[in-house]
This record gives sequence, structure tokens and C-alpha cells, in this order.
Amino acid sequence: MDQPPLQGARLQARVILVTGATEGIGRAVALACAAEGATVILSAFSETDLEPVYDAIVASGHPEPAILPLDLEHATEADFINAANLVGDTFGRLNGLVHCAAFAPYLSRIDDYDASEWERVIRINLTAPFLLTQTCLPLLRAAESASIVFTSDRVGRAGKAYWGAYAAAKFGIEGLMQVLADETRESGRLRINSLDPGILRTALRASLYPGEDPGSHPAPETVTDSYIRLLAPAGEEMTGQACSTQS
Repeated sequence: MDQPPLQGARLQARVILVTGATEGIGRAVALACAAEGATVILSAFSETDLEPVYDAIVASGHPEPAILPLDLEHATEADFINAANLVGDTFGRLNGLVHCAAFAPYLSRIDDYDASEWERVIRINLTAPFLLTQTCLPLLRAAESASIVFTSDRVGRAGKAYWGAYAAAKFGIEGLMQVLADETRESGRLRINSLDPGILRTALRASLYPGEDPGSHPAPETVTDSYIRLLAPAGEEMTGQACSTQS
């Protein structure tokens, strides 16, 4: 059966790994990448929760995705190495890595922040992205015009009260992006950027601000084009940039 025409095919024949792909920004980015012709590797903690996203992509007639369950909180270095090896063995390449997974348990003054919760937030939002990026670097370096996009946040560029470990982790993500971009700049084969998508209608936002009207914020689907442009080969001249989708 003939497949329906792709929306833009800007990611035609590219393999893109997206973390946090079950909901929110990650889900929207994964669906958008598939619509642009990419083979998307859907990654999150729960394989069961990833299946509806997989089914939606297949039902739309886009390239068949893959599911890569990965527990960012508890995965060991060996787990990340095995995940990267599985991607390499299955696809032989990796053209893009998009870090969308995020976790923030609550808003709190530093005085009251639980130390074990602090470590958990740092682990999921900073250490795990570092480990996944590090283990995927050989695949990304071997690909033509590969791209890494770290999802950032305005509180990771200008500290804001009560955001605690989440803000600290996002500041770390910005530093990781800048260091890696500088280390790879001369090769010209790998682009590394961060993207602040702004305040969106996500489950994370709703959990931290239960009194807000979710409808007052844009849907995650409104920012996916910014991710696509950073992932597409046409964006190859940009690296080491802290990008934003909203003013």
C-alpha cells in the first residue's frame, strides 16, 4: 500500500532518538520527526506507555519507529552503553539525539530541599543525558551532519526562586552543550545546541502549578518545528547556540 506524502521530509532517511517520548514535548517531537521522514527511536521509562506513540506513527504511514525503554533514574553506565550498542547494531547509524525527558518533583526553597530528591533530579535531568550522549557519540560522529538537541528551560539560563535542583540541572545542561559544542566544532560533522521551548501545556507544568489554567499555555506541538530545524541537515551551520522558541 502506498504511503501518504510526508509533511516535509526534512528528516528523510535519518535515525533520531527522542527521550521522554511518552508525553508532552517528547511525544510531540517524536511524532513531528516521524512526519518529516525520520525513523524515530522512542525512549522512556515504560515500554507500555511508548506503545501508543508507536501505534500513532505506524497508523499515519510514517517510517516504522523503534522502542528503547530506558530508566534514566536507575540505569547504569553499562545500561547506556548497551542501549547505544543496540542502536548501532539495529540501524548502523544515529543522525540525531533529542533530550526531552524531564523531572521536577516540586517547587521548594533551597533551605527545605530534600537531599535525596536533589540527587534524583540531577540524575534524571543532567547525569543521564550526559551518559546517553557520551555513549552515543561514536554513532553520531560517524553520521553525516548529526545533531544533538538538549531541551533547556528559562530557569536554566536565569535562576529563579524555588526551582532548586531542576534549575541547577538545566544550568548544567547548558554547560554540557557549550563544552561539547566547543570540543566538536572543528570536525564540522556534529552540531550541538540547546532549546528553551518556553512555558507549554505539559503534565510537568500542571503538576508544579496545579492552580493554572492549562489552556493558557501553548500546546507542545507548537514548538516542534524549532526542533526539526535544529535536527535537519539545513541547520548544519549552527552549533553551540542556546536557542529559544518564545520571547
